[in-house]
Amino acid sequence: MTDAVARIHAALTDAGVTGWLHALDIDSGEQLDAGADQPVCTASVHKLCLLVALHEQAARGALDLAEQVESVPEGRTAGPTGVAAMLDTARMSLRDLAYLMMAVSDNAAADLLLRRVGLDAVNATTDRLGLTRTRAVHSFGEMLATVKEDAGPEGARALADPRVVSRLRALDPARTNRSTPRDMTRLLGAVWRDESCAPEHGAAMRRIMGLQVWPHRLASGFPFDDVHVAGKTGSLPTLRNEVGVVEYPDGGRYAVAVFTRTAHTAATLPAADAVIGTAARIAVDALRARAFRSSR
Repeated sequence: MTDAVARIHAALTDAGVTGWLHALDIDSGEQLDAGADQPVCTASVHKLCLLVALHEQAARGALDLAEQVESVPEGRTAGPTGVAAMLDTARMSLRDLAYLMMAVSDNAAADLLLRRVGLDAVNATTDRLGLTRTRAVHSFGEMLATVKEDAGPEGARALADPRVVSRLRALDPARTNRSTPRDMTRLLGAVWRDESCAPEHGAAMRRIMGLQVWPHRLASGFPFDDVHVAGKTGSLPTLRNEVGVVEYPDGGRYAVAVFTRTAHTAATLPAADAVIGTAARIAVDALRARAFRSSR
C-alpha cells in the first residue's frame, strides 16, 4: 500500500492540488489511508448525511417520503441546478427532492429537506453511526451566505483573489460543515451494508446515488461499462470533493472519499477534477491487488 499512497500523492501534486483520501473494501475491511483523518470541509458532500437522516426518519415513521412540499421562488437557496435554478413555484415529494439533491446537487432541494428533517437530526444520525468527526453546523443556504458576506461588496468577482478566498469561513473546517475522509467511507459502508437504515431504505439511497449526473471526478477513473460508480460531489472556491462507492462485476465494493484544495481560484480546472478519479483508481486497484494476493 505504501507505493499506492506515494502514487496518489504524486498524482495530486501533478494536478496542482493538495488532497486527502481514504478507500475501504466494504466487505473485507481492508483500507488505504492517504490522509484519512484530516478535517475537511464537506460542502455538498454533506448532502449524503442529510439523505441518510431523511431515510432514517422515514424508516421510523417520522415522515412519509411521498409527502408533498411546495417551493416558491422567494427565499429559495441559490444554485445552478434543479429547483434552485427554477423561476416558478414547484411542488414535489420529499423523495423527489432527495433525488435532485443528490443527482444534480440542488441546494434549494437540500434546504427544503433540511427544513423538514432538522439539523439536529442530521447530527444525531452521524453520531449514531460513530462518525465522531462529522458535524453539520448550518444549512447550505447559510453556508453560501457566509461566502457572500466574506467576499465583500465586489461579490463573486472577489473570489478570483486568493487573499479573499483565504478568509472564507466556508473553507475552514472549524467553522463549517465538516468531516474526514475516513468518516465518509464509514458512512458509505453503512449505507451499502444496510446498517444505516432498513434494507429498503438502503436500496433507495444507493439508487439515488447511482443517478448522479457528474462524470468528471470519481467516475472518470473507472471508464468501464461493467463497473458502477455511485457518488456525491462537493464544490466551493478552490475546493473539489467526491465520495462514493465503486462496484465491480465480481462483487467487489469499495468506498472512496477524496477531498482536495488548490491554490488556483479558477472555477474550471479539469486536471483538478480528473485527479479525483485518478487517485481513487490507484487506491481501488491497490485494494483489489491485496485481496487477490490474499486469496492465492
